[in-house]
Amino acid sequence: MSKGDCRIGVFAAYASAKGRALVDRELYLPKSWTEDADRCRAARIPEGKSFATKPELARAMVRRALDSALPIAWVTADAAYGQEWHFRQMLEEARVGYVLAVPKSQQVKSPAGSWRIDHVLAGAPAEAWERISCGSGAKGPRVYDWAAAKLPTIDGCDPTHYRWILARRSLARPEEVAY
Repeated sequence: MSKGDCRIGVFAAYASAKGRALVDRELYLPKSWTEDADRCRAARIPEGKSFATKPELARAMVRRALDSALPIAWVTADAAYGQEWHFRQMLEEARVGYVLAVPKSQQVKSPAGSWRIDHVLAGAPAEAWERISCGSGAKGPRVYDWAAAKLPTIDGCDPTHYRWILARRSLARPEEVAY
């Protein structure tokens, strides 16, 4: 298999107190595939399948999940999707809560201006951080320091959801903070 033959999937899972299950999936096809009809035909990819980015595929899957009978209260995703403003906008328009990872360079807007997300909590006092386990891992409890800050509304109206910054700091390497 050559490097160009690697397959990448985008998956949606549903989690509840009763367990977890994969509920949707999409095959990501790079433009080099979707623009080569012979290659797609040989791989039995349905005719007319066009290029879509991974965030576009994820948005389509979330829309399908929201339209289904699943009782969806919130959505979570990694930084590949969290940094994509169309994905966040779609969730806000659907009035669905979300927790999305974003890179430390993510811009946060407020009426007073715009800042990188890593600068917002950079000067937080020690008491702003709380040590909490986020569950058991293969090597035991996964414990981190956590801090949160509520963001102001931008347009001045009463929001249906509030926006927060959540930061997770490594105990072993405190300079490593995920947002």
